[in-house]
Amino acid sequence: MNSSKELKRIGVFYDGNYFLHVSNYYNYFHPRRKRLNIAGLHNFIRNLVAKEEEVPARFCQVIEAHYFRGRISAQEASQRGNQLYNDRVFDDILMSEGVVTHYLPIRNRSGKKEEKGIDVWLALEAFEQAFYKRFSVVVLITSDGDYVPLIRKLNSLGTKVMVLSWDFEYTDDMGRDVVTRTSQDLIQEVTYPIAMHELINSGLKASNPLVTNLFDLPEYSQPKRVTSIEEDGEVHEGKAMNMNNGYGFIQFPPNNLFFHYQDVVEGDFNEISNGDLVEFTIETNERGQEVAKNVRKIESADPNLY
Repeated sequence: MNSSKELKRIGVFYDGNYFLHVSNYYNYFHPRRKRLNIAGLHNFIRNLVAKEEEVPARFCQVIEAHYFRGRISAQEASQRGNQLYNDRVFDDILMSEGVVTHYLPIRNRSGKKEEKGIDVWLALEAFEQAFYKRFSVVVLITSDGDYVPLIRKLNSLGTKVMVLSWDFEYTDDMGRDVVTRTSQDLIQEVTYPIAMHELINSGLKASNPLVTNLFDLPEYSQPKRVTSIEEDGEVHEGKAMNMNNGYGFIQFPPNNLFFHYQDVVEGDFNEISNGDLVEFTIETNERGQEVAKNVRKIESADPNLY
C-alpha cells in the first residue's frame, strides 16, 4: 500500500493549566487580544502533521483529544464571580469539539493550593491510548520536561511525538515579569518540536488563514448582547472583572453585572482590564436580569486592591 495514502491518526493531549496560561497570554497581553480556539487549533495541528509527514491534510485526522487539569470545587468557583459559568462555557466548547475532559480536585495543603497527579494521569492516558489506538502522531500541548519519559515510551511503540510549545515574556497587571520557556530536554526528545509563538506571530503578519482561525471563536462560546427593556438612567461606578473575549463583568453588589463589548462607549473594549474602574448605567433585559450598559473606562484601579 502507498504510505502516502495511509491515514495519519492523531491524538492530542492538553496540559490544561499550560493551555490556559497560553490562552490568557493571547487574550490579555498579546496584541491579538483573543483566546485560542480549540477547533482552529485542531485544524492547525492537522495541517502541521500533513506538512511534516508530507501527505495531504485530508489524510491527517484528530481521532482522539484529551484535556487534563486540576479544578477547584463548584462551591469555591461559585464564590469567584462568574468562574463557575466560565468553566461551564469552556466545558461546552471542549465537548462540542469531541475533547474528553479529565479533572482532579485541587487540594489545600498548608494553606497552598496544589494540583497533584494530573501530569501522571496525562502520561498514563496518553501511553494507553497510543498503545490501543495506534496513533501515528501524538501531539502534546505542554512545556514540562517531566513528560520526557512518556515521549521515550511512545517512541518505543513507533509513535511519533509532536510538541506544541510557546516561549514568551510579558509584564502582568501587578508589574511582575512573567517568562515562559519550554524544557530543552522535551524539545530534544520529540520528533516534531513546534515553536508556536514564532508560527503565530509570522502567520498573523502574513494574514495566514490557518493562524487567524486560531483566534476566531465559534459563536456558541460567546455570550450575545441582550436587548434592554428598562433603564434607570443613573450613572454608577464599579471595577471590571473576568474580562473575556468580547464580554466582561463589573463588580456591583449584590450582583456582578454582565456587559458586552458593544456596550462600551468612548473607547475600545480591549482597553479595559481586570481591576479597571468604569462607569456605567444599569438596564433590565427581557429576562428580568440587570446588565451594565454605556460602559466607559475612567481610570485604572490600584491592582493591590483587586
